[in-house]
Amino acid sequence: MSAKEIFVKYVLNNKLLWAIAFANVFVYLIRYGVLDWAPTYLKEAKHFSVDKSSWAYFLYEWAGIPGTLLCGWVSDKVFNGRRAPAGILFMALVFVAVLVYWLNPAGHPAIDMASLVAVGFLIYGPVMLIGLHALELAPKKAAGTAAGFTGLFGYLGGTVAANAIVGYTVDAFGWDGGFILMLVACGLAIVCLALTLKHDQGKASPAA
Repeated sequence: MSAKEIFVKYVLNNKLLWAIAFANVFVYLIRYGVLDWAPTYLKEAKHFSVDKSSWAYFLYEWAGIPGTLLCGWVSDKVFNGRRAPAGILFMALVFVAVLVYWLNPAGHPAIDMASLVAVGFLIYGPVMLIGLHALELAPKKAAGTAAGFTGLFGYLGGTVAANAIVGYTVDAFGWDGGFILMLVACGLAIVCLALTLKHDQGKASPAA
């Protein structure tokens, strides 16, 4: 089969790949929406100093390393190699962390810091799982194309658009509007991941 035939047959016509591609858009929107606007939000709404904002920004990124490892372990060991349930669990926890980050009143910096680090800890796991899930939802001959397809959605729809969409929403509706947007994105990511649950059923955990 030609590259075009593989792309059309195994990627464009694969509804499950479309589902996780859109999930990737929403996950990246939250990831970069929180990250890119953290210094401004913490300074304007929570009255953080520049030093404290820098530390929060730094810890957000580094928290993703153990979070990603834990998410992979949960997917393999707790859910027997199923990707969707682990992704849904972590995105549900991201929803809670973003909610606390938003609603915590100014003057409680430890809670702000903890909730922001929690978002970083939790959000990178689903990013990793979506890429891995793409490889499993397509035949071996189309695995790389499938991963690139979902990655492109995440980059263009999430990374590139996050700044513009969140920025526009915050300008028009304030920080409350921006956080409502991210919470809606979190819910939509969960819905998209849930569409792949049936495919995951009966999956066996790889041998230790």
